[in-house]
Amino acid sequence: MIAVLKHGSTKADEKKVIKLIEAEGFTAHPDTGAETTIVGVVGAAPDKKINLKEKLQVMSVVEKVVVISDPYKLTSWNFKQDKTVIDLGDGVKVGGDELTIMAGPCSVENKEQILETARIVKAAGAKILRGGAFKPRTSPYSFQGLGEEGLMLLAEARAETGLKVITELMDIAHIDVVCKYADIIQIGARNMQNYALLKEIGKLDKPVMLKRGMAATIKEWLLAAEYVMNEGNHNVILCERGVRTFGEETRNTMDLSSIPLVQQLSHLPVIADPSHGTGRWELVIPVARAAAAVGADGIMVEVHPHPKNALSDGPQSLKPANFRLLMDELDAITTSLKTFKVREKKIAYK
Repeated sequence: MIAVLKHGSTKADEKKVIKLIEAEGFTAHPDTGAETTIVGVVGAAPDKKINLKEKLQVMSVVEKVVVISDPYKLTSWNFKQDKTVIDLGDGVKVGGDELTIMAGPCSVENKEQILETARIVKAAGAKILRGGAFKPRTSPYSFQGLGEEGLMLLAEARAETGLKVITELMDIAHIDVVCKYADIIQIGARNMQNYALLKEIGKLDKPVMLKRGMAATIKEWLLAAEYVMNEGNHNVILCERGVRTFGEETRNTMDLSSIPLVQQLSHLPVIADPSHGTGRWELVIPVARAAAAVGADGIMVEVHPHPKNALSDGPQSLKPANFRLLMDELDAITTSLKTFKVREKKIAYK
């Protein structure tokens, strides 16, 4: 449930409400919006919730108490009235008014490759550099990444270009080293339901991008985000990267309908990854266009200077010229969306 504080309530009032909630054995999740402060209540003691609700309702600073029946509490619009915007600093935001582009190679291979790619995507307008240092591969014999050396190269590319860095975290044992270099921690599809890992990253003060599992429902995806938020980290980005179906012509089946659907259910930003969603470079641009058109908050694509020589995911990586073409087309689409005020319709989803 949530306790909605009265207009004009102070931080001291908020602390009183939180103190009561915690005294009753529940966890409080405060959120201050533009006009209203809401304190979410989470806990596994339903027999005590009725008593807590009654105590909250008689507090002079509480406007109302609302019981949330949805299985996901913190990710829903019931918990937060304003859309979540992840501010990475230096004017880079995910979930704001601008379409955020994340681009780079699947794997960091060497210094020359990552620096060249960073310069290319920066010049074309990307704000965030993607690149894997620890790579989850289907075959144990495939390239597994450079580890910390790869992270150091990503940091070097950031220092030169100013791009923010997103990279994948695969194991609890790697948390400290990944946090040392990354601006956003990526949790891949294989780890979407690794609840021990989700709980640990929920304790961090670091934005997290949670990719949809390859066979996950929308409900399971949002509940995975709930695991992170329930530990205190509310800076979560959702990423649609396609689901596995019976089709063999593409790597996955890109579920574009999930983007506006999740935006109806959740205040969290949603981005699309058409590279993993299709597995074919020639499909990346049209699917990215479609994702932008349905209202995605960002696009993540793989870019490599020489895809044929890539150590991983070459067939789905864009060449520099094609990435520049994509950026031009996305700019045209987002300009049209602003003109017709399509993006503002998200407000109605609440």
